[in-house]
Amino acid sequence: MAIFSYTALKNNKDIIKGKIEADSLKDARSNIRSMGLVPTQITEDRLGVRKEEAKDQKIAPIKTLSLQERIEFTSTLQILAESGISIIESLMFIEQDAARANVRAVAHELRKQIMSGSTFADTISKYRQQFGQVYIGLVRAGEDAGELETTLQRLLELQQKEAAVRGKVIGTLMYPAFTICLAVLITLVMLMFVFPVFKDMFETNGQELPWITATLMSVGVFLKQYWFMAPIIFFSMIGGTAFFIRWEPSKRQIDKTVLKIPLLDEFTQFAEFANFMAVLQVAYDAGVPIVESLKLSTITLTNFTLKEAVESASMKVQQGQHLSVALRSTGAMPKMLLFMIATGEQSGRLGDMLAHAVNYIDKKLDAIIDAMTKMIEPVMLIVIGGIVLTLALALYLPLFQSYMAN
Repeated sequence: MAIFSYTALKNNKDIIKGKIEADSLKDARSNIRSMGLVPTQITEDRLGVRKEEAKDQKIAPIKTLSLQERIEFTSTLQILAESGISIIESLMFIEQDAARANVRAVAHELRKQIMSGSTFADTISKYRQQFGQVYIGLVRAGEDAGELETTLQRLLELQQKEAAVRGKVIGTLMYPAFTICLAVLITLVMLMFVFPVFKDMFETNGQELPWITATLMSVGVFLKQYWFMAPIIFFSMIGGTAFFIRWEPSKRQIDKTVLKIPLLDEFTQFAEFANFMAVLQVAYDAGVPIVESLKLSTITLTNFTLKEAVESASMKVQQGQHLSVALRSTGAMPKMLLFMIATGEQSGRLGDMLAHAVNYIDKKLDAIIDAMTKMIEPVMLIVIGGIVLTLALALYLPLFQSYMAN
């Protein structure tokens, strides 16, 4: 028998905390529900033993698993588990035959610790950077419910959906990123090799150069003389932009701003809620309580504004409010998704409606990406046209001045 600490809801509004004795986490959850409470969080209380074990046990360092590596690991493990092969034998197979070295290393470490007496969920919980909180939470729920094979299948579908969304976003940004890099490269070549040649000719005429020509000439001469500064400036700009995007104060402002720009706000909302709704559906179908499902889903949100809104909704759900009502009060979620969630709650088919919501998001995201792709092309043409026009004016304005003077 073990002792479990729990947090639960009484009468769907009062938060109760306490401890209960049970053989397993599943039994503890069942016993708490039999008391007329709704458990929201249950953890095993081993009087500090777990902390001491974490100190004494050395965890071998493993590189962070990429999304594709997690898909490969989960796919192989799910197929073997569905075939009735034990978890240890499955990990041994992955350790020996996985295509990626990092996946083999992970399987090796997991197998060693499971053979020492740990459960699969407890073992992967030591590798949060490799698997992530969502993966660990769903595996634990599946293991407690005795449905690990089904949970692995859901996790595989979830990761494949995440990869698909990520691919769509990257594909959308690839064209403008390539165009901007090409424009910067052409501009540098013009400034470093073309403008200095014209500089000598203009100086021979002795005429005063327009400010745009004089400025670009000076930049070109500087870059030609200190050519090594060009890549330094270029990569510094990329690094500075990346830092600015990731720095929390600036990222919060960016996240708030993108939700006010037409079309970009829809793209951000549906891209963020694609993974959110998928995790919510998988966790709910796995039998995870709705409050815990919300916590796992919220982890997938990267936009600070949306994440804080959903976290506030999660607190309201914990206090007894309906999920659809709590989410609607934030104003962060698209109305169609709210309608589907409300319909699912009223009909008692929330899991089915969450699945429909996931499919709706996929279709909507495809439509938004198509619209953005069509808009990006003329915008890029305008940007490139502006650069070409600026360079052409800088070169030809002195010639026009000379012609007019004569």
